[in-house]
Amino acid sequence: MTADMRFGRLVEAEHVREPLLRHLVGGILRRTRLRQGRTLQEVAGTARMSTAYLSEVERGRKEASSEVLAAVCAALGIRLVDLVAQAHDALAAGIEQQERVRVLTSVRERPSSSARHVRSTTTSDVVALAA
Repeated sequence: MTADMRFGRLVEAEHVREPLLRHLVGGILRRTRLRQGRTLQEVAGTARMSTAYLSEVERGRKEASSEVLAAVCAALGIRLVDLVAQAHDALAAGIEQQERVRVLTSVRERPSSSARHVRSTTTSDVVALAA
């Protein structure tokens, strides 16, 4: 729950979802293929699958089996373990970023935590806001 100061009530915090593994893997495969200057048709032919299916895998629309991933990796000249390691790194970086956003959001949502009362030299009180 988070404070919604505009309406003076509590609202459910928006849940940020982790990316799907198939999206991460597909993106890595596509970037690798493009860096090599190769076409979908070329890589799909070498991997012995249809161009349409490889396109679906690259766009994260199909959950590829380990056999399909191994065939695409072989066609691209990369190791399956390196593909999985890159996906792990991307997922870990995404989770770390979400945690930072969550912490910043929770700090911003605590209105009283940034205000301090300071006694001035005059008889009136002054409220100082921490930046």
